[in-house]
Amino acid sequence: MTWEDAPSHICRGGDKRGLAFCCPPVKPCPILNALDEVNLTPQEYIDIKTEFAKETKLGEGTGTCFGSLVWCCKPSKPCPLRDITLKNIGMAHDEYLDLKKELSERLVGADKPDPDESVKVLAETFNIGEREAMNVLNDCNNDLRMAVKLLRVKSLGNAD
Repeated sequence: MTWEDAPSHICRGGDKRGLAFCCPPVKPCPILNALDEVNLTPQEYIDIKTEFAKETKLGEGTGTCFGSLVWCCKPSKPCPLRDITLKNIGMAHDEYLDLKKELSERLVGADKPDPDESVKVLAETFNIGEREAMNVLNDCNNDLRMAVKLLRVKSLGNAD
């Protein structure tokens, strides 16, 4: 089983579950807002991820940016350091995503964003029917950010 609806990174507009793919909070960035949303301090966030790294193979990766796969990004974002580490330890992207999903659940719980709410917001924002909004969201694998991009492009095309 892989994480079918894995969110984008927080810095790319993903929902709070994307904290599993974030770096340590070493500079001002959107992660700080996401941590507030889930009632974690930066130190609590670091502690949870550090403990998870000790318990799983995500603790591997001394050659990665922050010394562990626990801080690494989503496989859809190219990263030779992460991918070399995964290859060296014999971990497939599916296993990596399964562990990241487990980490996300530890960080923020098991709730998913409410697709009905996302559909309503898309429909209202782009002045389209909820059925069309749902179809676009489904076509984008429930990635709200991608759905917004797609609808923006579509609305620009209709403006001509």
